[in-house]
Amino acid sequence: MFYYLLKYLLIGPSLRLVGRPKIEGLENLPKDGPALLASNHLAFVDSLYLPLMAPRRIFFLAKSEYFTEPGIKGRLKKMFFSGSGQIPIDRSGADAAAGALSAGKRVLGGGGLLCLYPEGTRSPDGRLYKGKTGLARMALETGVPVLPVAMIGTDRINPPGTILPRPTRITVKIGTPLDFSRYEGMAGNRFIERAVTDEIMYELMRMSGQQYVDVYAATLKNPKPAPPETAADGTAA
Repeated sequence: MFYYLLKYLLIGPSLRLVGRPKIEGLENLPKDGPALLASNHLAFVDSLYLPLMAPRRIFFLAKSEYFTEPGIKGRLKKMFFSGSGQIPIDRSGADAAAGALSAGKRVLGGGGLLCLYPEGTRSPDGRLYKGKTGLARMALETGVPVLPVAMIGTDRINPPGTILPRPTRITVKIGTPLDFSRYEGMAGNRFIERAVTDEIMYELMRMSGQQYVDVYAATLKNPKPAPPETAADGTAA
């Protein structure tokens, strides 16, 4: 209920006013049944504009810190993120990837739409970065359709480090489903999962027009070793 209140009354009208969004390829989104959406990630508002423009509810995997802040502010943030379709994932520890995989499977098993950002974090400079293989593993283990999604213009409305929105024009592109049936039964093979991931990233590059960089975005944000390749979340920092 709160999801639709946010979408149609509390936040949606303001998002439409500021971003003047349009959607292309809506016919590719299944009217029912599970599907994985693989999206590029330019800004926090990616996770707002995609569900705003889609007729079906879309779920995301989000870092658990969004849900655990104490006090009134923390409770309001938890209400907002829960209401906007975010599912908390603990990204610390050795079981982080397994937890994300399990949570994603629950959404898909219930016939839902799950969006993942294979880059694992927002692009620091507007380019498209190397994808992590968690989405590929989930796709191979569940056999659900994978739809590439290109978010265009969200980096202009909400660049990293900014708070107030900047009026612009946002486009959401939903591509045709990618067919990975030729890899049936090969989940867990890291070479196959890398091939699937690279195919997804190539399609995102083609749809978005972004320059591709064959390194993980996290390595530019943090010089420490990147998290496990199978990690994939919804609204990473």
